[in-house]
Amino acid sequence: MTKRNIVPKLFLCVLAIALLTACQAGEEKLSAPPVTSPPVITAGPTPPPVPIESPDPMEELLARMTVEEKVGQLLIAGIEGGEPGPDAEAAISTVQPGGIILFRRNVQSVEQLTALTDQLKEMNRENPVPLFLCVDEEGGLVSRMPDELADLPDMYEFGQKGDPALTYAVGRVLADLCRNQGINMNFAPVLDVWSNPGNTVIGRRAFGPDPETVAAMGLPVMEGLRDYGVIPVVKHFPGHGDTLTDSHEDLPVVEKSLEELLELELKPFAAAIADGAEVVMAAHVLERGIDPDLPASLSPRVIDGLLRKELGFEGVVCTDDLTMAAVSGRWSMGEAAVLAVEAGCDLLLVCHGGDNLTQARQGLLDAVGSGRVSAERLDESVRRILTLKEAYGLADEPAPGLDAGAANEVLTALLSGFDS
Repeated sequence: MTKRNIVPKLFLCVLAIALLTACQAGEEKLSAPPVTSPPVITAGPTPPPVPIESPDPMEELLARMTVEEKVGQLLIAGIEGGEPGPDAEAAISTVQPGGIILFRRNVQSVEQLTALTDQLKEMNRENPVPLFLCVDEEGGLVSRMPDELADLPDMYEFGQKGDPALTYAVGRVLADLCRNQGINMNFAPVLDVWSNPGNTVIGRRAFGPDPETVAAMGLPVMEGLRDYGVIPVVKHFPGHGDTLTDSHEDLPVVEKSLEELLELELKPFAAAIADGAEVVMAAHVLERGIDPDLPASLSPRVIDGLLRKELGFEGVVCTDDLTMAAVSGRWSMGEAAVLAVEAGCDLLLVCHGGDNLTQARQGLLDAVGSGRVSAERLDESVRRILTLKEAYGLADEPAPGLDAGAANEVLTALLSGFDS
């Protein structure tokens, strides 16, 4: 073998060894890294589940109601007779009112009154909302209870006793009498201050001649009614005790500044609001120091301004009877109803006449249709009314019934405490 032949072969061997070494190195570079355990990640706290809001049954009901049904809820209707007649049937079937108010003309006996309220509730069962069944049962001068029940003295006499426990008992007794005969709303107590001795429309219906006595003795009546299941309505805001004119006959005028009212007439109402009053009745009284043109019941300055914004009342505002001459002698029934809602009132009393009830309803329907009363404003009042009915568990169910003999024993015991 010559030297020339050996060199190429040697070169080829060296090249082969280099290539083999390079391939082994490449294999090492391309091989997968060793398998290791993944890093441990510590989980944080489990987030709470997203709450699922339950639908509000009251809001669902409000959304389902027609404009006609909503307008009906704003109206409290008076009826004639001791049993439901054509006017009651027409009111409940057509107007679908928020409630019915009963007077002495509707009351003959305990048994009859209970039957009447049961019949009215039965007639209302097809309507979506139960009825307020209302009376003015103040005791004393203003009473709607059957004659077979013992009478209470005037509230002025109770006020002069200076015993809040006694007036709380009055509220409790009134609640029992009302509730057991099917009545769930009582337009009492009177929180007017009898500051004008010549005032006959209030007079001895008031608890006293000064705001301190009225608040101290009147509020326990409100509490007694409320605690025993009957809706109390304090009245007559912003005060009817310093008037000479009876608003049933004409429009009373009060010449006082807001500062003067705050020092006297408004004190019991402010105290009642602080104590959780749920319904306030607005008077047909022209308070010139606040609104020189419109009576309190129709005045935005008095209702929305003074009662709601100044005194912070968020509950239901009810008018006095719109058929009283103080209002009906100046405005049509339809216009009066609209003005009351524009002022901030929620419940409108139309205590006399089916025609008046029809006109009030039509006035409100026209106002909503034209946009004068907005859908939002209408819902605002209906929402307050539905909330109140729900809070008291109102239902169109038969009344428990009242044992007149047992009721008189309770009344006798109350009066014996009064005389002691």
